[in-house]
Amino acid sequence: MTLDKVRRGEQIKVISIGDSRTKERALRMGIDAGTVLTCSEVVPAGPVVVSKNRQELAIGRAFARHINVEVLARADATRLAKPALKSETCR
Repeated sequence: MTLDKVRRGEQIKVISIGDSRTKERALRMGIDAGTVLTCSEVVPAGPVVVSKNRQELAIGRAFARHINVEVLARADATRLAKPALKSETCR
């Protein structure tokens, strides 16, 4: 499975990274084989946002297609539900 296919909230482990140029770019972001990441957000037609050690990284889909991952933990729907916005009356 590649990084562009992960879902929000899944904990993943990087298995392999495409060619040497892609590996070099990933290493600059602190991502290497064996790195454990959590998917924070998947922007429709946009980047995959992952977090690692309190740092969030937005990874473009084209780049994410070259990063092979393994899902360690599936998303928990109740934990990921965004709180509803409170409507306030203007006075």
